[in-house]
Amino acid sequence: MHVSFEISTVLPASPSEIYKAWLTSEGHTAMTGSPADVSTKVGDRFKAWDGYITGENLALEPGRRIVQSWRTTEFANEDQDSLIEILLEPIFEQTRLVLRHSNLPEHGVQYEQGWEDSYFSPMRTYFQPE
Repeated sequence: MHVSFEISTVLPASPSEIYKAWLTSEGHTAMTGSPADVSTKVGDRFKAWDGYITGENLALEPGRRIVQSWRTTEFANEDQDSLIEILLEPIFEQTRLVLRHSNLPEHGVQYEQGWEDSYFSPMRTYFQPE
């Protein structure tokens, strides 16, 4: 049985700012506070959180949508990669980020809180206007 969930947050940044930060190594590292090696090209592999997370860019729509395969070192070898889809929707001078995470192994329900703690919370701080 696979686990899926959808979560969202509102960030004080434009969709293009968030998209760029997510898909550049410098931006991803800065907004999460942990080393990342990412790319803006479909088919390229990425790693984040010092190699704890790995995957591949599957579909990219600049400033609008990111689709990636995604797994952690906690996945068993026989587990398929999960799938994340990130949708960026402008709301006035902010952005609603919707994250859909699917095809997770049964223990994957833990990642819902992980997105909040390791991504959404530090992203709100990173994008906070000075």
